[in-house]
Amino acid sequence: MAVIALAAIAQRQDRTNAKSSNNAQYQVFGVAFYNLENLFDTIPNNPLGRDAEFTPQGARQWTGKRYWSKIDNLARVICNFTTQTTPNGPAFIGVSEIENRSVLEDLVKAVDRRLQADGKAPWNLQIVHHDSPDRRGVDVGALYNPRYFRLVNVSNTLLTVEGMPNFRTRDQMCVTGVMGNDTVSVIVNHWPSRLGGEEQSSHLREAAAATSKHIADSLWQLRPNQGVIIMGDLNDDPHNKSCAKVLGATKKPDGVEPHGFYNPFWSILDKGIGTLAYRSQWNLFDQIIVSGTLLENHTGKRNLHYWKAQVNNFEFLRDTEGTRQNYPLRTYSGGVFLNGYSDHFPTEIFLIRQR
Repeated sequence: MAVIALAAIAQRQDRTNAKSSNNAQYQVFGVAFYNLENLFDTIPNNPLGRDAEFTPQGARQWTGKRYWSKIDNLARVICNFTTQTTPNGPAFIGVSEIENRSVLEDLVKAVDRRLQADGKAPWNLQIVHHDSPDRRGVDVGALYNPRYFRLVNVSNTLLTVEGMPNFRTRDQMCVTGVMGNDTVSVIVNHWPSRLGGEEQSSHLREAAAATSKHIADSLWQLRPNQGVIIMGDLNDDPHNKSCAKVLGATKKPDGVEPHGFYNPFWSILDKGIGTLAYRSQWNLFDQIIVSGTLLENHTGKRNLHYWKAQVNNFEFLRDTEGTRQNYPLRTYSGGVFLNGYSDHFPTEIFLIRQR
């Protein structure tokens, strides 16, 4: 986050949403999401053996050398979440596919080591984590910069599906805090996968979307004007039923009610930009959806509101080999260790307020 002159904002490549009219001072906050792709430690510490694949003796031959290489790689990515208007990185980063809190502790230390090696001040990112009942043993979590995000409350909601009493997946983590002078709640998700087929599993993601909407409605009962952000690896695209119908997240911000939702990544996908690729087709599962209470027509310039969105598909994150060219450079492909980053590109939105 930085205090900047409006003229400086207008010099950036994306000018369509930049504010105009004068040289008023603005604050900008980055809010990002990143699927870290199976960030397991090397210790076989899951009583049900869910992490056996990611151990030195497991199928992935997940050694300490490979683990620390992945940690350093992911730290490099996070250190690149900087812009002219957010030179100290995002205020908030939601993450998924993490085994436990300790892998996040290793990651934030690696981020600070890299920053200090480049002669920069450490960010001292703080961690939010909760062990979920997911059958794969992976959780969602969050990192936040205490300079720009003051933590107020954290709650976790178990996803239940009618007729499936034994269904277990990732909890939905709602992190509430203050950015600038405004209260914002971020609901971090990793919705059920498409295992068994997109249509056959759609009802699971629709249930997840309904859960996120219920959490948002509960927040608004307490603070009707507060901002709500729904983010995560949703395992659906913006136009799929879970996002477009159940959440009601629209492609355009026009006409969105305060307690409705706008999905800026819908139009990005329409341009052929995605966060993961499968069989030569791009998907954009990694979405950050904003409530109408974060749109300028409902907030005014002096309150925190949405500015713009982007996929952080940095060149170094792209594979260069054959049919995988320009796909995310992942950790493994076909069982072969690639020493990459993740099978997903990270995403980010920017919130802005006039001082």
